[in-house]
Amino acid sequence: MQKRIRAAVIGFGNIGKYVLETLESSSDFEVVGIVRRNVSDKIPELQKYNVVTTITDLKNVDVAFLCTPTRSVESYAKECLSAGINTVDSFDIHSKILDLRNSLNDTALKNNAVSIVSAGWDPGSDSVVRTLMEAMAPKGITYTNFGPGMSMGHTVAVKAITGVKAALSMTIPTGTGVHRRMVYIEIEDGSDFKTVSEAIKNDDYFIHDETHVFQVDNVEALKDMGHGVLMERKGVSGNTQNQLFKFDMRINNPALTAQVLVGAARAAMKQKPGAYTMIEIPVVDLLPGDKEQWIKKLV
Repeated sequence: MQKRIRAAVIGFGNIGKYVLETLESSSDFEVVGIVRRNVSDKIPELQKYNVVTTITDLKNVDVAFLCTPTRSVESYAKECLSAGINTVDSFDIHSKILDLRNSLNDTALKNNAVSIVSAGWDPGSDSVVRTLMEAMAPKGITYTNFGPGMSMGHTVAVKAITGVKAALSMTIPTGTGVHRRMVYIEIEDGSDFKTVSEAIKNDDYFIHDETHVFQVDNVEALKDMGHGVLMERKGVSGNTQNQLFKFDMRINNPALTAQVLVGAARAAMKQKPGAYTMIEIPVVDLLPGDKEQWIKKLV
C-alpha cells in the first residue's frame, strides 16, 4: 500500500475549508494538522484535527497548503521550505508570479524542498491550457475572459484596506480579456466612503481595470462563489490561418482552487527540489496512483 502524503493546511478561510474537504475525499493524503492564528476559535469541522499556531508545532509534514492571503504567501512559504516542508499556494497576482517563483526557488534548493506556486485555476490550470493553445497555434492572440463571478483574491485585497468592514469583489467580463470590477463594501464606523473607494481603485489588484465601488448594508446577502472563464485563441498552425480554440467552464471558485492545489501537492512530491509554476510540471503528476495506468487511460 502506498504511503499517504502527510499534509498541513495553513489558514482556514474559504480556500482552507475547501482544501480540507478535498483532502478528506482523497485517499492518498493524511491531514496532520491545521495552522491558524486563533486556535481558541473552536470550529466544529476541526474538532478531530490538531490545530496549532505555527507549522513547526506539527511533526513529519510532507506538504503545506498555503491558504493565506496572496500577499502573505511568500513569508509562509519560506518558513515552511526552510523546515524542509514542500509547499503549494494559489498566489494570484499575475505580474509578480515569476518574482515569487525565483525567490522561493533559492530557499527550496537550500532545504531540499519543492514549492509549486500559483496553483489555483487561474493562474494555475488555466495557465496550462493557455500554454497548450500557444503550442497548437504559435502565432495568434489568446483572450482570457473571467466571470461573471466572485474573485476571492480581489475580495481579500479589499478586506485588507483600512476602513473596510466586509467586502465582495465581482469580476464582469467585457470581452477580449478586458474586465470590469464591481466592488461592494460595508465600511467601518467613522470611515469615509470616498477615501476608502479611492484606496481600492488604486490598489494593484484594481488599478488596471475599470472599477466601481458601492457601499451596501449587507455584503453577505450578495455573495455567490460561482465563477467562470472563457479562453479563446485565434491563430496559425504552421502556415495555416484561422485556427480557433475555445475553453469554457463555470465553476465554484474555492472548490476548484482546492482541487487543483491537492493535485499540485501530489506533483510536489514527484519533483526535484526547487520552485515551479504549473506549466513547468508534467500534468500527469497531478493525478494519484500509477502513472502508466493514466497513460493507458488518457493517451
